[in-house]
Amino acid sequence: MYYLRNISVKYGERVLLDSISFMISTKERIGLIGRNGAGKSTLLKIIAGQSNADEGALEFPTKTTVGYLRQEFELNEAQTVLEETMTCHAEALALQGQLDDINRQLETREDYESDSYSKMLETLADLSGRLEHFDITALEIETIKILKGLGFTNEDFSKQVAALSGGWKMRIELAKLLLRTPDLLLLDEPTNHLDIESIIWLENYLVDYPGTVMVISHDIQFLENVCNRIIEVEMGNVVDYKLTYKKFLLEKEKQKTIQIAAYENQQRDIAQKEKTISRFMASATKTKMAQSMQKLLDKTDRIEIPAESGKAMTIRFAEVPRSGRDVIRTVKVSKSFGDKKVFSDIDITIERGDRLAFVGQNGQGKTTMAKIIAKLLPPSSGTVEEGSNMHLSYYAQNQSELLDLKSTVMQVMEDRAPEEMRPRIRNILGSFLFSGDDAEKKVSVLSGGERARLAMASLIMRPCNFLILDEPTNHLDIYSKEILKSALKDYGGTLLVISHDRNFYQMDLRPRSSNLRMVKPENFWVISSTFWIRKDWIPCGMLNFRKQTRLKYNLRRIR
Repeated sequence: MYYLRNISVKYGERVLLDSISFMISTKERIGLIGRNGAGKSTLLKIIAGQSNADEGALEFPTKTTVGYLRQEFELNEAQTVLEETMTCHAEALALQGQLDDINRQLETREDYESDSYSKMLETLADLSGRLEHFDITALEIETIKILKGLGFTNEDFSKQVAALSGGWKMRIELAKLLLRTPDLLLLDEPTNHLDIESIIWLENYLVDYPGTVMVISHDIQFLENVCNRIIEVEMGNVVDYKLTYKKFLLEKEKQKTIQIAAYENQQRDIAQKEKTISRFMASATKTKMAQSMQKLLDKTDRIEIPAESGKAMTIRFAEVPRSGRDVIRTVKVSKSFGDKKVFSDIDITIERGDRLAFVGQNGQGKTTMAKIIAKLLPPSSGTVEEGSNMHLSYYAQNQSELLDLKSTVMQVMEDRAPEEMRPRIRNILGSFLFSGDDAEKKVSVLSGGERARLAMASLIMRPCNFLILDEPTNHLDIYSKEILKSALKDYGGTLLVISHDRNFYQMDLRPRSSNLRMVKPENFWVISSTFWIRKDWIPCGMLNFRKQTRLKYNLRRIR
């Protein structure tokens, strides 16, 4: 058992965590949820021993091992992927190094009868025995298994870490953490930068993990598949239910309804008693009775309704100008980077009102194809034909990283706003939760979620009839994701989405006047849970992510 007792954290006058207490049982799978800024990461860091609470204490069993996946980490970039991942087996590698060193010395020595030679043989025997306990070969096999599960190929193992993107480096850090198998595994948004296949592998791994898992995630499907307990950090306190995510939502809503009904009943009873007390106070013969009733009323435990946990951002896209029937048409489009061919001879026609999604493993070319369509990247061969009156806006997966760190929030908006939208900048910022002095904050001090909101705010100011969103839900909490989905449902233009958020695709985004379809270049996965495919496209069936069917989700490859 792990105990958190009266954990409190304050920043000046702001109380982030207010005397939080709960117990963690062994082998539990806990989902830690809440709005950005609610204190989830702070709480996880305290449990991991990476940060201290202002008040309260942790009570863990002796010799408990804790593993924590941080958002920032350091790797030896001169090593290969396999070498760096194997560093998590430090003790075994150190023994192997000592063993190899003694063997080299023995090869050159000839004083077979000396005491030092005998001691060296004893040391060799001791090291060999200790090393048998670890089994280096088995450790390397397990390391390769974990890396492959997270999306690495045999060819990747010999690549230098320095050649990898931040997302792939995070996978190495995650692999090292899983291989250590700590008693208490703490993961802060582990699905960031993972593709769908790797996310599902991780789900299966965590379900069977021998220790206790606590995870911060905004991926609803991930929470549902992995967690058997949900703790929501809200307004400095926690709401805690030993239920799966969807059952948690139902129970929370049920309890809220019961509490509101009890509150309303109590308020009616109080109002009636106060009315009686007022009437009795006006009578000289009933004053003492009224005073007694007032004392009893003052002792009544008042039912309180939880305050709303802050404002929610609102997204309203600018009015959509009408485009021609054909928005984009690609003809025999191919793309290569050096000797690596990403895809070839891709023919896609995107028509007005279409809703499309590119889905697939990282590295298959989803973003590359989207950039070619947006004319941000030239194809190696083939052409991209643009329809009449087409106005395109592109949200890159690293859009928030492209913001000028030295600029203020207001300066970013002013630099990107068309002339007619300038008078509305303050209102738009307010709808994205940047009010008052927040507009004068430097981008450098904003959190990842705040930068994502700012990037989205600067995007929607420009009227567009073709919107391309590449991983738009990165850094958004569950509540903000739902707001984005709702806004996209009302968006009247053509939409192309790239995302690894399965819940995002499962939500019905069909506008009232248009069908949906999904298309893909070669090597892209195609799904159609709520996205509809025209008759001239191969049907793919319903999207059904079940853990036990692993990589057979009624998805087909179109060849």
